[in-house]
Amino acid sequence: MATLPLAGLPLTGLKVVELGHYIAGPFATRLLADLGAEVIKVEPPEGDPHRGWGSQVNGHAVWFSIHGRNKLCVTADLKSAEGKARVRALLARADALVENYRPGYLERIGLGPEALHALNPKLVIARVSGFGQDGPYRDKPAFGAIGEAMGGLRHLTATPGVTDHPPPRCGVSISDDIAGIYAALATVSACWAIKADPAARGRIIDVDLVSSVFSLMEGMLPEYGLFGRIRQPHGAALPTAAPTNTYPCADGKWLCIGGNSDLIYKRLMAAIGRPDLAEDPRLRDNIGRCANAAEIDAAIAAWTRTLPAAEAEAAMEAAEVPVSRLYDMRDCAEDPHFRARQTVMEVEDPLLGTKLLHPAAPFRFDGVSPPEMVRWTAPAVGAHDDHVFNGLLGGKA
Repeated sequence: MATLPLAGLPLTGLKVVELGHYIAGPFATRLLADLGAEVIKVEPPEGDPHRGWGSQVNGHAVWFSIHGRNKLCVTADLKSAEGKARVRALLARADALVENYRPGYLERIGLGPEALHALNPKLVIARVSGFGQDGPYRDKPAFGAIGEAMGGLRHLTATPGVTDHPPPRCGVSISDDIAGIYAALATVSACWAIKADPAARGRIIDVDLVSSVFSLMEGMLPEYGLFGRIRQPHGAALPTAAPTNTYPCADGKWLCIGGNSDLIYKRLMAAIGRPDLAEDPRLRDNIGRCANAAEIDAAIAAWTRTLPAAEAEAAMEAAEVPVSRLYDMRDCAEDPHFRARQTVMEVEDPLLGTKLLHPAAPFRFDGVSPPEMVRWTAPAVGAHDDHVFNGLLGGKA
């Protein structure tokens, strides 16, 4: 896989520098890189700490193969004059910087927005942190779990009525990922504004983990403001739509069913042999079904318990009811739809010395196949030092 831009990707030509570690900032730049941007990831000489996370092959983290793909990896010691000079040289030619250090760190080492805009007035600076660049919690440390907890999500993942076990996290670093998506979107938006107005200056973007999670809380804030109502955990159900839940099957597996539109609800009830519940005046619209969700869920569960999950799933599909078994990673990796769309694809990783499965970028563009978007997997620490500092910069750093 060559370290060359791919024609046909929308961000080809956009120059981005990443001063990030762990997840949120690098996740944002991974999206930008997948979209074709030239992303130069600046790491300390020992590398991003995330290179040591998870399972490893030949001493290299498997996860990092995805996390660092399509990026040019260079090294710079931000504590040294030489390292800071390297970064300044990179930022002088860049369109955007994405960083996720704690607020104030870049200012302390002379790389804050004021200094960078004096160097490059059009530079877009996206800053990702735990609590944001201002406010009373600005200087508190945070990881993704704190974003879930304070943003309101972890409260909702509790099992209703269970108080002796902590509410579980969703299983991935969702706070970091959401913040990364928002940072990528905001970066592209700010760069677009500069393209539209040649006189525009670079903007400073402030994204934080807590606000990113909080933004997902749907109508819960106005409901509280108007009615003093605090949404409580509902397990696998939703208080605003019914029926939508996860139901036990005869083989011990679980089936997720969404039958919460009026027409789909009728088809669902017919498929499980309960047309009486479709005709019940109490249950003809979503408001009535939400008020009587327990009764509906009990009827669906009574039916799913009589069948293996695959058989129940097939019956729901025949009735055109949204349905899926709860997939584990084997199910995802082997599913024919994932494979046909190349959502799961085999990629050669020279650093690991083997082929491995990569998830495709979550967006498609006509004329570019998902495998083509992975120009290269994550390189070694400093793999592109010579290419970047002597090639792209002409030895000026």
